Amino acid sequence: MGIPEIIFEDESLMVINKPSGWITNDATTTSNQPTVQGWLSRNLQFTMNNLLHSNNLQFRNGIVHRLDKETSGILVIAKTKEVFEELQRQFKERKVKKSYIALVHGKLDGEGDIVALVGRLPWRRDRFGVLPGGRESETHYKVLEFYKGDNAGHTLVEFFPKTGRTHQIRIHAKHMGHAIVADEFYAGRKTARNDRKWCPRLFLHASSIKFTHPTTGKVVEFKSSLPKELRDVLELV
Repeated sequence: MGIPEIIFEDESLMVINKPSGWITNDATTTSNQPTVQGWLSRNLQFTMNNLLHSNNLQFRNGIVHRLDKETSGILVIAKTKEVFEELQRQFKERKVKKSYIALVHGKLDGEGDIVALVGRLPWRRDRFGVLPGGRESETHYKVLEFYKGDNAGHTLVEFFPKTGRTHQIRIHAKHMGHAIVADEFYAGRKTARNDRKWCPRLFLHASSIKFTHPTTGKVVEFKSSLPKELRDVLELV
């Protein structure tokens, strides 16, 4: 499974590569599972003022945003309260630009936008979907490569979320009729079970992030290549 890898670090923030299988934030249900928040509190000593590493849950050890457990890739960690709040402001105002790489079922062409209202499913509270009365969500996508393979094949896609709803890319992929490979929530039980025979995890990776550095005021961008287990999958499709 590996441990988080530090991509960049200065006095204000840290950018890490989260491995698949790690939960972002601590919770009562995560006591026996690796969490990024636990790793930060055990291994790294940031500036201790501003309550980032106290029991004040508001600051989550500086973790500014989150990734799903099986999603790998870039996470940004703030080292001070001021940096944390500034980065959260940029996320709220949609000034942070992110991209994800996913392998989806079927053939998808070109590029386009997915706009939908999404919300928590009333009959399954741990899952989300396109629902009347949901919150607005928007994702741009661009096809990278089509793998013909068997049946309908698979498409490698880059997604650019413009909003940040829970499970947004996974929901939007399903909404287009092209669920992400090995998605046990949204691809369907039978499909996901078959996917797991050749793809060990959800094929979704947070590949880049771009924002204004809260201290220097300069626009910075960080990238993360596909991890080996996903590169190996592409050799099989």
